[in-house]
Amino acid sequence: MTPKRPAGADAFPKPAVEPSGTRNPEEGALYAALDLGTNSCRMLIARPKGSQFQVIDSFSKPVQLGQGLEASGRLSRSSMARTIHALQVCRRKLEQHRVRNMRLVATEACRRARNSRDLMRTIRRETGLQIETIGAEEEARLAVISCAPLVSHKTETLMVVDIGGGSTELVWIDLEDVEPKERPRAIMRLSDGFGNPQPGGARVVDWISVPLGVATLRDQFADVEDDQGRFALMSWYFEEMLSGFTPYAQGSPDDGFQIIGTSGTVTTVAASFLGLRRYDRTKVDGLEMTSDQIDRVIHSYLQLGPDGRRADPRIGRERHALIMSGAAILQTLMRVWPTSKLSVADRGLREGLLYAQMVRDGVLAADGLNGVA
Repeated sequence: MTPKRPAGADAFPKPAVEPSGTRNPEEGALYAALDLGTNSCRMLIARPKGSQFQVIDSFSKPVQLGQGLEASGRLSRSSMARTIHALQVCRRKLEQHRVRNMRLVATEACRRARNSRDLMRTIRRETGLQIETIGAEEEARLAVISCAPLVSHKTETLMVVDIGGGSTELVWIDLEDVEPKERPRAIMRLSDGFGNPQPGGARVVDWISVPLGVATLRDQFADVEDDQGRFALMSWYFEEMLSGFTPYAQGSPDDGFQIIGTSGTVTTVAASFLGLRRYDRTKVDGLEMTSDQIDRVIHSYLQLGPDGRRADPRIGRERHALIMSGAAILQTLMRVWPTSKLSVADRGLREGLLYAQMVRDGVLAADGLNGVA
């Protein structure tokens, strides 16, 4: 299995079904974004509000669509049944809110599974929803767009890391020629594609989609019983997959370098660092953590062992089985590209889908982005 690149070139776990928190309806068209991933099915319904958007309703359920995919190359009947059930809930929410503007996408599990077309046919028949399987580049691009508000004006070199269930996307971006206050907006303009840099705009130096995420990396070493040995093997194996990534050999720049991490792994590590027994997005999104702080949290996970992690309220019941594979990926990245801090993003594919739709329709102005001073 090799990482994918262009030719030539989570959110923290919530209860099994995320509470909707439906707000009172207001004027303005609603938009929906659905992300059917390897581990979870998640949806946001929102309306434009100034330069951002207001979430009206949401849904999240761990369907484990990719369970058994590593061994068989196929989606199992049970995982497809769980997925159909979750999508039926999503359909009801879309109908309830009369949403007309939506983009519903599937990612790595459906890209890889030999029977993904069977799943799509079943989804259309059972739910009426039209879900498209997007490529790795578009998945990476949408993750990058969602992180635009967190880009610092001081950032000259940016790496965005999206640790998913079935794959991990890394995007290395040169912002040196962009005016400091324009850097967040330059990231948003990447919605047009990675291969068409504009003069004075952001330039994607390289990107990679490693076909290892928290679920697939865990499954690779499921037969290793020793907890610390399994963690070391996962770290080594993931680093091996980075060898073809151009910036891998270059290391991180001395100045003006920012890493933004978006995933359930990153937000869980941040919540553990803050000691949150109840997750609070306002404290996590935009938090900056040093490599030492991240290492201490991961070391505490290893000391807890499987039973201790299962009982730790900071990790959560839905995340404990996946946290060490995600931590192996995160720690590897921080070791390969040493930096003073990591910016934590509680945002990702769904937010990127919403931003892209709203900017396209002219109802959300990218020029409203201020970024981080």
